[in-house]
Amino acid sequence: MNPFSYQLAPNANTAIDLAKAGNASRYLGGGTNLVDLMREDIERPDMLIDITQLPADIEPRPDGGLLIGAAAKNTALAADSYVRAAFPLLTRSILAGASAQIRNMATVGGNILQRTRCRYFYDDAARCNKRHQGDGCDARDGFNRYHAILGASSSCVATHPSDMSVALAALDARLHLKGTIGLRSMPLMDLHRLPGERPDIETDLQPNELITAVEIPPLPFARRSTYRKVRDRASYAFALISVAAAIDIDEAGKVRDVRLALGGVAHKPWRALKAEAALKGEPATVESFRAAAEAELAAAVALKDNGFKIELAKRTIVAVLDELKGEAA
Repeated sequence: MNPFSYQLAPNANTAIDLAKAGNASRYLGGGTNLVDLMREDIERPDMLIDITQLPADIEPRPDGGLLIGAAAKNTALAADSYVRAAFPLLTRSILAGASAQIRNMATVGGNILQRTRCRYFYDDAARCNKRHQGDGCDARDGFNRYHAILGASSSCVATHPSDMSVALAALDARLHLKGTIGLRSMPLMDLHRLPGERPDIETDLQPNELITAVEIPPLPFARRSTYRKVRDRASYAFALISVAAAIDIDEAGKVRDVRLALGGVAHKPWRALKAEAALKGEPATVESFRAAAEAELAAAVALKDNGFKIELAKRTIVAVLDELKGEAA
């Protein structure tokens, strides 16, 4: 591992100034698996900036929304009484991720910015366009059971590992950002990029820009929501498929509104906009749920080991929506 300097930043302004002066390539606390990547000699930053002093408040808003400081710990967010009541899918997504020890240390900002767990990205003997643009992608013809079925490219088929980010995508979360260009915000859905020809460029963050907070707008029907993660073992495993969903059913039994996002399927948390559009105004039936799932997965492309994920995603969408319909009844 190359030598590096370490700096504690008591606030966002200091972190930005240190990054500009020291040519830091990553922030400590700004990517949950950074230390793992340094240990494997995949990441070689010149400087680590400890940004764990950023705001960690979990603040319900008068309109029913929520503001979450980027340094809030995952465990604290999952256990918050307002989150559990107003956004149960968020609590369940966090509890489905990693282990209790990791959740106790991981921050909300770090969770969002964690990098793929693709085994070929971690193996410096393998070809990986994410590590070295133009090298190729050994995952395409290698063991790719866990890899993408939506939004992939010839350059990269990795998936984003965050469970929490899938729930945040379903909730229309927005990110508060601070950097050398000042303050701005963006939808979480717009943060992570699909790989295209440049999988090494993973987000639309600007240089020396920080996530300072996550804002969830009010969504009253999110009280009827859930998160389901399908994986190979019960704990400490990444999703084969995950579904975050909230549904609003009117008195006639039709879908008034719905939010749906998928994990384990793409380079980013995947908002299922086609399925949502297909469901609105339709009867809340298994047949409608299946038709919506078919619409969303119509563009899915299987690799040699992950074709099962297409049908698994469809069945999981149907099962989750049917479960929520039962709660509504």
